[in-house]
Formats: sequence, C-alpha cells, structure tokens
Amino acid sequence: MLHVKATGIDCIDKSIFTSEDTLKSLPKYTMPDATHRGDVIKQLIHDELLLDGNSRQNLATFCQTWFEPEIQELMALAIDKNMVDKDEYPQTAEIERRCVHILADLWNAPQAKQSIGTSTTGSSEAAMLGGMALLWKWRDRQKKQGKETLAPNLITGPVQVCWHKFARYWGVELREIPMEGDRYIMTAEEVIKRCDENTIGVVPTLGVTFTGHYEPVDRVCHALDALEKQTGLDIPVHVDAASGGFVAPFLHADLKWDFRQPRVRSINASGHKFGLSPLGVGWIIWHEQEDLHPDLVFHVNYLGGDMPDFALNFSRPSGQVIAQYYNFIRLGRDGYTAIHQNCQRIALYLAEEINKLGEFDIIYDGSDGIPALSWKLNDKPHDFNLFDLADRLRTKGWLVPAYAMPKNRQDLVIQRILVKRGFSQDLAELLMKDYKDALAHLNKHPLNESLTEAEAGGFKHG
Repeated sequence: MLHVKATGIDCIDKSIFTSEDTLKSLPKYTMPDATHRGDVIKQLIHDELLLDGNSRQNLATFCQTWFEPEIQELMALAIDKNMVDKDEYPQTAEIERRCVHILADLWNAPQAKQSIGTSTTGSSEAAMLGGMALLWKWRDRQKKQGKETLAPNLITGPVQVCWHKFARYWGVELREIPMEGDRYIMTAEEVIKRCDENTIGVVPTLGVTFTGHYEPVDRVCHALDALEKQTGLDIPVHVDAASGGFVAPFLHADLKWDFRQPRVRSINASGHKFGLSPLGVGWIIWHEQEDLHPDLVFHVNYLGGDMPDFALNFSRPSGQVIAQYYNFIRLGRDGYTAIHQNCQRIALYLAEEINKLGEFDIIYDGSDGIPALSWKLNDKPHDFNLFDLADRLRTKGWLVPAYAMPKNRQDLVIQRILVKRGFSQDLAELLMKDYKDALAHLNKHPLNESLTEAEAGGFKHG
C-alpha cells in the first residue's frame, strides 16, 4: 500500500483556524442544518468561555472552584450513570448510602448506621425537602388533634432565597426575623415571639449568607424546650447548614448545633460548598425515620434491602456524589480540618488588613463561623461607595461583591469574601495589594456620581 506524506497545505487544510467555520459567528437562535467538525466547534465554544470571569478570583461564590484531578477523572467515569436508577447502578447507590451514614455520624446522629437521608442537586433542594417534612408532620399532628391546617408558618432568621421559594410554593407563611441595628441574625428571644400552634418549625442557619455568622442553634433549642414546658407546644428545628455543616464539625467541634440537640430533627448541607465537591450536590439527613412522613417516601428495593427515595428531582448525575465520597475517604477528618483551618487563617488575615485601612468596620472576621469575612464603610465621609470599590476590583479580575442587606437594614451596604480551598495566602496578599490600589484610585479620582446596586450588576447570593 502506497503511503503519501502529508504536505504543508494538507496540514493547513486540517487546522482549526483555516476552517470556514471560524469566519462565521456561532448560531444563536436556530439549529444549523449541516454538521460541523467537532474540534472546530469545541474550540469556538472554548474561546467564548474565555470571556467568563476567572472562577478562582470569584470571592463572592460559596461554591468550590478548585479540584484535584482525581475528582475530574471519577466524574468522567460517572457521566453516563443516573443517580436515581439504583437498580441499574447499585454500587453508585451504595456509595450514596455510605455518604449518608458518614454525614449522620459527622453530625452526631444517635443511630448513624440506621440513618435516613439522601443526596440532592444542592442544598436548596435539600432545604425544601426538610421544609416539606416539617409541613407534612405538622399537618398530620393538627389533623389528629382535630385542628385546622390552613395557616402553617415557618420561623427563620435572614435567609437565602430557597426558603422564600419554599414558603411561596407550599403556602407557608415565612416569619423571617429581620435584621435590626447591629443584630444581623436570629436570637432565641426573637424566635419565641413568633411561635404559635401553627408553627411547623424553626430554621436557624449555620453560616448566614449575608455575613457568615452562625445562628445560635443551641440557645434556640433551649428556648423552645422552655416554651414546650410552659405551653405544650413541641416545635421542631431544621438546621440550614448549607455552608457550616461541613465547617463546624472540624473547626467548632464542641458547638452543639447538630443532632446532639434532640430538638434538631433534620439538617441540610451543600456538598459543593465547604464539602469541597464539584457543583451539583447537596445532602439532607433526618434525626430518625419518624421525622419523614410516610406519604413523602418512595421505597426502592436493591442490594437486598429497602431504601427510601425522597427528592424533588428525578434523573440527575451521580458524579458529584462519587466525588463527595472520594473527598470523605481521601481527606478524612484531618484533611478537612487542615483545609478549613487554613481558610480560616486567611479570612482572619484579610479582616485584619482591611481593618487597618481605616475606612471600614468589620462585621464578621471569620473567627467563629464559616471561613469568610464581611465589612461596611465606617462613619467617616467618603467620596465613593462599596459598589464603586467592587467595580474597580473587577478591572483586576476580582469579584468581591457589594450588596444591600435585607429587610429593615436595606440602608446598609456591605462587602463579603468567602475563603475557600484553593485561595492561598499568596493570593490573599495580591488581593490586598489590588484592594489598596483600588482604594487609592477612588480617593485620588473621586467620582461625580457613585454606582447604585443595580448599576453594579445586581449581585445575587450563591
């Protein structure tokens, strides 16, 4: 057989950037009729994605942006496996079950080996499942007592939007404790003021979205214990530990926020935040079987046993669950502790450096909650606002959000940084250099008119 050596022209003809497709824009509104070379289309889409921000400089997101290569390889192995299809992929289902037991043990469930829980697409879905369980159990109790079930309410502190969605979707009154003055979180006293026989539960947040604080789960539980003794009202607690559920066991092991409090009946957390897994995995664990109303549970037999299935989604990827299990085994308690301790040290460093600038008041420094920090402008006169400062930092690629606080403190604008795995001390020092440069520029070149929140991009918490 005759082999002909490719000429230079042949090689050029096969190159990506001599393809006719590179002389056209990608279709945006209709599907093209013809097929196209995969390598060319991949390159063009790749190049469009270059216009996104650098996720490693996104200090607004709670989500992980750095991963070991082994995680990417494991997720590739699972690309064709549907998490819900437990009969077809029994070992993947077994890995999910192991994660549930590990988390139950981590959160001090009394019978971790018999724990009930599930993975979800994120902590928002897990939170909604927790809310549904509270609602169904309350309805059942009210019916048994011959009482109405038309006006359920749920008590929270300042919460992420998923709880507003839950309340609207399921017809529950959300009694959200507003911020007042320098109080940015719920207190036990504010909770008790809002309790009645229609309260389906109380939801403290372990790592408040707006600031990073933990809400006082233990004090809330003790106050509800006292209320039950006085009135007979037995109000359960669901802990939204979207961020703190993977931090507190390692940095604040003595803090009794979890199932060591008998009143805590369920906990949700996000695996893709401080659980260190890729985007798309959350978890919910219940204290015991009776905390899940049977009407909400679908039973699936596999691996010779019976496993409850309870989720809002059906088909979903399994790679993130496998990655979560990898992290549990790969890092262990020592690894998670070391990673979160480093993040906490960097948060404390940044808070100290920002405080030294003399322009700001630190609201939260990262010492007793999640590895994060938040601050506001002090009372001195300024020729700029925090939206201007955030906008200036974007010129160096940093996303350090500025946003107005929620109800009753919408007059207060703050900035916040989440310190996650992959953000080193070296990067923190480079950030502070750029922060100081941005501050110096705004002081030297005052703006005629500062940016508003809408003009600054309408930052959303996530």
